[in-house]
Parts: sequence; structure tokens; C-alpha cells
Amino acid sequence: MGVVRLRLARFGRKNLPFYRIFVADSRAPRDGKHIEVVGHYNPLPGKDGMKRIGVRSERIKYWLSVGAQPSDVVRRLLYKAGLLPPPPQPYMPKKGPKP
Repeated sequence: MGVVRLRLARFGRKNLPFYRIFVADSRAPRDGKHIEVVGHYNPLPGKDGMKRIGVRSERIKYWLSVGAQPSDVVRRLLYKAGLLPPPPQPYMPKKGPKP
């Protein structure tokens, strides 16, 4: 078994996406076989204008403790849900004339 990842699987229909956050082997296809579903993410804003993120925090903490690696998008979502520290900001030097 390869590296275990936390990543998204796309559901829904055309122009109405819905994602599940799940635990899977890194070699499995995007919507293929998974180990466990640990949350969901709806990127379309609801009537209140907010996007929906639902997570099972105990299970996510467990999988992170045993070495599961979140994808970049899942890492950002877990940061917004308050489960991970903020992702590192890349150093981007300002462009302009050199002194």
C-alpha cells in the first residue's frame, strides 16, 4: 500500500459540483476506491452566501496522527475548519528596480 492521502472526490452533476473528503491510497483514482469518508465540501454558496464544509474532526485527527498526507486543497479546507495550522506562504520578492 502506498502513501495514504486525504483528498477530494467529485460528485454532483455538470455545473453543480459537490465534493467528499475521503481517505485513500495515493495510487487510487480520484473517484475510485477509498478507505473512509471523513467529510464533505460544497463550493456553491448557499442562501446565506457561505460555502459548506462538514468534517468528522476526530477521524481526520486520527488519520493525520497515523501519517496520512492531505492534498493542497484539503489542507486549505482543514485550515478553514480550524483543524490545521495555516499553510506556509511562499516567499515572493517584490519586483522593481534594484537599489
